Amino acid sequence: MSYPIQYVDVFGSESFSGNPLAVITADDALTPRQMQRISHWLNLSETTFLLPATQPSADYRVRIFTPEQELPFAGHPTLGSCHAWLAAGHTPKQKGVVVQESEIGCVSIRRSSDILSFSAPPLLRSGPLSEEELEAVAAFLKIKREEIVDAAWVDNGPGWMGIRLASAEQVLAIQPDTGWSSSISVGVIGPDDSDSDSEFQFEVRAFYKEDKGALIEDPVTGSLNASLGQWLYNAGIVKGDYIAAQGTAIGRKGRIFVHRDETGQVWVGGQTHTQIHGVLTL
Repeated sequence: MSYPIQYVDVFGSESFSGNPLAVITADDALTPRQMQRISHWLNLSETTFLLPATQPSADYRVRIFTPEQELPFAGHPTLGSCHAWLAAGHTPKQKGVVVQESEIGCVSIRRSSDILSFSAPPLLRSGPLSEEELEAVAAFLKIKREEIVDAAWVDNGPGWMGIRLASAEQVLAIQPDTGWSSSISVGVIGPDDSDSDSEFQFEVRAFYKEDKGALIEDPVTGSLNASLGQWLYNAGIVKGDYIAAQGTAIGRKGRIFVHRDETGQVWVGGQTHTQIHGVLTL
């Protein structure tokens, strides 16, 4: 058996500057065990598999795998999968809106010029962190507890904790504990006040570690930026559209476009580019 595969750069402001994603156009003959094995072998942060939709309103169905497990939702795999589906010549049922079916439900994706944007799903967990959790996060990030301006659960699937610092400079200075022993998912954000004419308003970094895995800094993270956007809007910290930079500390140049519409729905967007076309052979 053989299946088309695309490698898509998601959220990059130029080629090879965002978060890579492998997108495989599959069918129901490919088992979840095979999907997991392929994802483990490719060893990207996520690999997705495009399948026929089972919901009447959806254009296609996607399954999202890390090298170790399946995820109900993730942001850059959502945009990259939509890009690959459109690049294959498909047309959505609704003009201007692609509906993606995933484990978390149906997610709407809009296309405007060269930007794809997904609707941020509802948070699965929100609210403040306990003092014990704050102390642990500060220890993990190797910062003083008082440097944390605000913190909250911003979990839409991957278990994110949101940490707000006073500046982008502080965010970029973080050197987390690489020997951290337990699982953790932390997103850190701080405003960029260095130049009023800057192309972005916030700097974001994302760190996660599974129980038996290594500590990873994600290049650009759609799910985190979706939940951070919901948090910032609901807290009144931002009111209009904004752009977040991510990946700076690891040599990437990700740009995430965040918008809240008149209904209060948050949309998270970025550029997407297919860098490699090929065929996966089993």
